[in-house]
Amino acid sequence: MSRKTGNNIKPIGMDEKTKSCNVQPTTRAPQPSTPSRRLFLRNIWLGLGAIVSLEFLWMTFSFLSPVKNTEAGNILKLKTVGELKNIPKNTVIPVRSGQFYLVRLTDGGLLALSLKCSHLGCSVSWDAAKNRFICPCHASEFAMNGNVINPPAPRALDYYPVLIEKGVVKVDTSKPIKRKEFKKSQLMFG
Repeated sequence: MSRKTGNNIKPIGMDEKTKSCNVQPTTRAPQPSTPSRRLFLRNIWLGLGAIVSLEFLWMTFSFLSPVKNTEAGNILKLKTVGELKNIPKNTVIPVRSGQFYLVRLTDGGLLALSLKCSHLGCSVSWDAAKNRFICPCHASEFAMNGNVINPPAPRALDYYPVLIEKGVVKVDTSKPIKRKEFKKSQLMFG
């Protein structure tokens, strides 16, 4: 900046006698050769923030990416129920460790029904007096073959594949099979 005085242009802060500036030079304090505590803590916080950000991005990516089918998921989880000759016709056997009921219908066909109601997943119980499965949450009722008798359940109970090997009944509980209604093809005969 300058100030105009007559024809002479003089910079502001100039002394007439010395023709020099009155500005004092500033001196800086010498910087220590080791980092200060403030710099150290700032770097720690920046590092922690970077780690948290990377973890958040990894979790978001993991949540949004599709699940891959692995061969480990296809391994059979067989539950042995017992010998076929010891299971009378027209009976329901609860197998709580396998999360299913083994049903033997009057024609001798076997069906393994899931314990979970197809409405909201509550555990159904067998009522022998009424000869049906009853869901305690919303009063859905299912026939012995798993068909819906009383809604709000939208479909029949899920079932598991039944295998008979050398007279021994086994149920594959690796994945329940969803269905709309009971079909004769879902039964296993021994």
